[in-house]
Amino acid sequence: MGSLVQTSNSPLIPRVRTSHRILDEARVQCRSGVRCRLVEPLKFENGKPSTPALPAGKDPSFLARPQLGNIVSRKNDTRLRIFSGTANPSLSQEIACYMGLELGKINIKRFADGEIYVQLQESVRGCDVYLVQPTCPPANENLMELLIMIDACRRASAKNITAVIPYFGYARADRKTQGRESIAAKLVANLITEAGANRVLACDLHSGQSMGYFDIPVDHINQPVVLDYLASKRVCSDDLVVVSPDVGGVARARAFAKKLSDAPLAIVDKRRHGHNVAEVMNLIGDVKGKVAVMVDDMIDTAGEFEESS
Repeated sequence: MGSLVQTSNSPLIPRVRTSHRILDEARVQCRSGVRCRLVEPLKFENGKPSTPALPAGKDPSFLARPQLGNIVSRKNDTRLRIFSGTANPSLSQEIACYMGLELGKINIKRFADGEIYVQLQESVRGCDVYLVQPTCPPANENLMELLIMIDACRRASAKNITAVIPYFGYARADRKTQGRESIAAKLVANLITEAGANRVLACDLHSGQSMGYFDIPVDHINQPVVLDYLASKRVCSDDLVVVSPDVGGVARARAFAKKLSDAPLAIVDKRRHGHNVAEVMNLIGDVKGKVAVMVDDMIDTAGEFEESS
């Protein structure tokens, strides 16, 4: 390859460029018209350098991962959050204490016209959030409060939202017993789903079919708390009888009796004359001289228990 060399005593003269000797400085015309300076490349006596191989299991200091012992765990670093509504804050506090966590900070208030305002007081971005809010009386206010809490968590970019509903209101309206009736249980399930909940945890639903009303997973918890309580009383199974307050609760009472060492079962036959109005007609089973455990999913006026007793 030829090039032009200019010395202090001679004009530009052609000179041959070899691999052993390269011009110290030369100027060439680039296609764009910009003049570039060519610098002599580095010479390596032992050949071109190669990337050094690191011993197995040893990384450079800037690639080394921090050891677990150097990471300081803090209580607030957990990605689990538990928030309580106003329906049963004491239950929420017991749940948080059992989990070794603190209740999340939330501001819930009501305006003069009854509207509900909810604001989370801490970040839940990327967290698994559990909202503890039973829909006990007043059912409508507590249900609406739950929906607004779910919406607030969804808009705060929570990763997963689980609605913990120990008492699921409107569960009794799970089918049409007469013409032109509403299936309110399905409506409430749709409201909770559309609000943004990813999962529902409920206790002792009025009927197992209510789980099918949800388009999201439902965890149905029943009986273990009461079973532990009865076990602590140490009642002999021979002196125990499980009573179903109506025919519709036979399956629930039978499952309960089976877990109590196959305790005997009794059934109350009654007639309903209207909402919250019932009359006992017959008692199927032997309850004389025994400890009767009456199992039901909800108590509204306790009239059925009074009639059964």
